[in-house]
Amino acid sequence: MEKSLSLITAIIPVFNRQEVIERSIRSVLAQTRLPLELLVVDDASTDRTCEIVERCFASHQTSVLCRLIRLEKNQGVSNARNLAAREAQGSWLAFLDSDDEWLPEKLAWQWQKHEENALWPLIHGEEIWIRRGTFVNQKKIHKKSGGDQFERSLQLCVISPSATLLKKSVFFELGGFDNDFPVCEDYDLWLKLTSLYEIGFVDLPIIKKYGGHEDQLSHAYRAMDYWRVLSQMRIYKLRPELSSQKKQTLLQCVLEKSAVLLAGFEKHKNLEHYEEIAAAKDWAQRELSVFQC
Repeated sequence: MEKSLSLITAIIPVFNRQEVIERSIRSVLAQTRLPLELLVVDDASTDRTCEIVERCFASHQTSVLCRLIRLEKNQGVSNARNLAAREAQGSWLAFLDSDDEWLPEKLAWQWQKHEENALWPLIHGEEIWIRRGTFVNQKKIHKKSGGDQFERSLQLCVISPSATLLKKSVFFELGGFDNDFPVCEDYDLWLKLTSLYEIGFVDLPIIKKYGGHEDQLSHAYRAMDYWRVLSQMRIYKLRPELSSQKKQTLLQCVLEKSAVLLAGFEKHKNLEHYEEIAAAKDWAQRELSVFQC
């Protein structure tokens, strides 16, 4: 008999992913513990994505409430996720990128962790990486974990949206995904979250994460650290209660990433954000000097 996690809304944002969208949908509907609903937000696709989503919904006999939300104008993944979160009936949100896939026990294992510690507003887990059809071993730096993840989250995005189970009230407390960030919107949200909360972790693979295709946003935006620096500076000003150690780690990260960005801007003669990042570097040096007195 199907067991339903009636508190959870699964959310898939999608844009022109007719080749893979059925795989992601099937992985939600194959969960050993099912969510209350599945919301697929089509961000104005121009291919057969919507047709495939509707056909997939119609072919499944399930207790999950399946709904396709079609947008007339492409507005980006943050807007799609935020819209679905506002529409969600569940009190927990489980995001899934349209090119990724949940393993069958994903929600069940996460809910088990939630029952162990109800104070965790987010629970994530390990990933299996597949690039161009081939399994990829993760480096040690990409190893996931739980607890206090703020300082680790400064260097790189250590939480995958597809691997999260997130309390809806906390999602809105943090302002959701920032629509002004064309990339690194997940990095920004997790930085805001980990600056306030410890998080839970399933020490087993719970998703398959696919990479290497040309339509990934990371291919379109090379200087992604620009957005990470903006996020770091905002967090520093937003969280004056951070410990001295965490503030210094944050400022050092701004310095390091700014230096790399500036060198890249000079090398490629791309000076669009040069003055802004140079000012960020100077700001971080001034702030850091206070701790070194």
